[in-house]
Amino acid sequence: MRLVTYLENDLPKLGAVNDDRVVDLARASSGRLPSTMIEFIEMGAQALDFARELVYGSDNPASVPLESVKLLAPIPVPRRNVMCVGWNYAEHFEEGLNKRGPSDAEQMPEYPTFFTKLTTTVIGPGEGVQFNRKISEQVDWEVELAVIIGRRGRNITQEEAMNYVFGYTIANDVSTRDLQRRHGGQWFRGKSLDTHCPMGPWIVTADEIEDPHNLRLSLKVNGVVKQDSSTKYMVFRIPRLIQELSLGSTLLPGDIILTGTPPGVGFARTPAEFLRPGDVMDLEIEKIGRLSNPVVEFND
Repeated sequence: MRLVTYLENDLPKLGAVNDDRVVDLARASSGRLPSTMIEFIEMGAQALDFARELVYGSDNPASVPLESVKLLAPIPVPRRNVMCVGWNYAEHFEEGLNKRGPSDAEQMPEYPTFFTKLTTTVIGPGEGVQFNRKISEQVDWEVELAVIIGRRGRNITQEEAMNYVFGYTIANDVSTRDLQRRHGGQWFRGKSLDTHCPMGPWIVTADEIEDPHNLRLSLKVNGVVKQDSSTKYMVFRIPRLIQELSLGSTLLPGDIILTGTPPGVGFARTPAEFLRPGDVMDLEIEKIGRLSNPVVEFND
């Protein structure tokens, strides 16, 4: 099932996409299903089963053409910071060896490297990624598979981990490389500018993705391919990431985990390439869909 958050008559709604139409789940269920994604995820498997009956059982009067609504990020305002994984593709780690600062690792870490992005980084399909030259001149792209957690859990084993996955979406871990280096090489500051985490266009539920570790993912800038790889090259797979993140820390329904980016980012190219206002980034992940966002001038 493809689940969306969308605007209709300026009101945010929770919907399910069926072909070229989107069903208002709260209206179709006469209020038995909620109007927000996080509430829906918290309701668990019964809510998913009920939603499927509503969406696929018959023609639904609570549906509108998908093209007539504005899609938001599937979870427009995450309940807490987006969790991210760095250096999860060996080729990406290697491509940056000669570009990174002296404080960074020179060998692939034995354990996953984590950081977070502020909730205000999240935007939806078609929304503008802000470029403020007063803050950064080195805005970079990173296509990533995002995992949505479906159940509360702590100290989750790798064997149990995939049972905690609700679904998947596409994310762009937009990064300001100069700001990143300015603060001792740590990643949080350079990854957390407003609008620097486009996400969408929807969440595809876990039952629709047979193997999340065998999905082609790619990114284009102005139609030119910059990244083209597969999730099969992840160093730390999703069960390991969930195990490590839940060790002594509780994961909550609706938590978002970005699983890392493959090679082809701008800062590691020779010469380096960075985004400019007017550029358009098009991301695609097999079995999920496409996500497109322009880069816009911003001087606030």
